[in-house]
Amino acid sequence: MKVLLIGTGSVGEAIALVAARRPWLEQMVLADFNLDRAREVQKKLRDPQKFPIEKVDARDTAEMAALGKKYHVDLIMSAVNCNVNDFIFDAAYEVGCQYMDMALGELGANMGKYLLDRSDKWAQKGLLAIIGMGMDPGVSDVFAKYAEKHLFDEIDEVGIRDGAAMEIEGYPFAPTFSIYDAIEECTDPALVWEKDKGWYDVAPFSDPEVFPFPEGIGPLEVVNVEHDEVVLVPRWVKCRKVTFKYALGDVFTNVMNVIKLLGLHSYQPVDVKGVQVAPIDMMAALLPDPAKMGPLMTGKTCVGTFVTGWKDGKPRRVYLYQTTDNQESMKNYGIQAVSLQTGIGPVIAMELLAKGIWQGKGVVGPEAFDPDPYLALMPEFDFPYGMVEM
Repeated sequence: MKVLLIGTGSVGEAIALVAARRPWLEQMVLADFNLDRAREVQKKLRDPQKFPIEKVDARDTAEMAALGKKYHVDLIMSAVNCNVNDFIFDAAYEVGCQYMDMALGELGANMGKYLLDRSDKWAQKGLLAIIGMGMDPGVSDVFAKYAEKHLFDEIDEVGIRDGAAMEIEGYPFAPTFSIYDAIEECTDPALVWEKDKGWYDVAPFSDPEVFPFPEGIGPLEVVNVEHDEVVLVPRWVKCRKVTFKYALGDVFTNVMNVIKLLGLHSYQPVDVKGVQVAPIDMMAALLPDPAKMGPLMTGKTCVGTFVTGWKDGKPRRVYLYQTTDNQESMKNYGIQAVSLQTGIGPVIAMELLAKGIWQGKGVVGPEAFDPDPYLALMPEFDFPYGMVEM
């Protein structure tokens, strides 16, 4: 498989390093607006000739399509902010190759709308686009499909529940994933889906509950946050309700509330002494780069899918999850845990595509595929999952 990777940030780096160890990868083009960053990633790879670098503007569809054609790629992978996915998606269509991303653009129930609305068009051309195939969304959605297939006769709720027991030395506040995604998710209204109501907004950080996370993380308060699974899961998994809750902590939620109150989450430029600056860009510049925080981080992060319902006439509550330890992540890849966890998700999907195990046409989420081969591959990537009866 030949892949054009758009973006070599912390997760893009993880994708490249993980994919480099798999025999099906013929070539991966490292494309970024920042060539120095692409070179930095290339130097960490054992066979740099297999990973050529190219400068690219992720908002320039024609430029990305030209790169795709130049290298005869089979897949274009978006590893940049989801707000530019539409341009990358269109480039893949122009090339006539597969497409994959890890998060959905737009807000609320409209997340991913531009891509989903073009599913028939892609299917008619015989092309496949997999959207939301990171960790969460991504692996969390695969867990939901696995629960539907094997663990339940009827599902009441699919609830993504994420938490961590992690510390970052010297930083009382520092998002461990894309700063843009963190700010957007935590300042937008949260989203819930119910079978009888459809999608509807609720206040961010609302409806707190204490969730008992496994593997030593322990009980943490989780709250409603906007997230992609609430849009994707109901399309392919039969259930009555879908929610997403995250254990953020008081410091994180307080900072996000202040950012929103002051309008610092805005993309609209303001004049600062004659210079036009978007407030969210200023926030990103002030906060530490998640790609550089690995040596300062300790602890584990956990992403999982809490499913409730009925099996054989009896109520059942199951938590399917994956935990990644930062010390092990740094030891094995030199990448911090959240980035590695997110990056492994799409690489497993790439392998299933490369081997012809996952096949399809149109624009779909991870839930559209058989989850069994995905879960079977996870231990091969030193990425085991767990299951707890609650």
